[in-house]
Amino acid sequence: MQKPIPANSNNLCTICTQHPATPKFHPFCSARCADVDLGRWLKGNYAIPGENAELPETDPEEDY
Repeated sequence: MQKPIPANSNNLCTICTQHPATPKFHPFCSARCADVDLGRWLKGNYAIPGENAELPETDPEEDY
């Protein structure tokens, strides 16, 4: 059984910031807010900073 998360300003849902986070969906308050966050990741709204990866040079003749 999961411990209840105390309702205070530090444990508000990170998406809507209106409701306390629940143990089942922590750090979100509901499945809806969790899905909103997932959608943002999938659309590329969030990014982890880093250097651009260099692709290896390929010779088009080697593919045949």
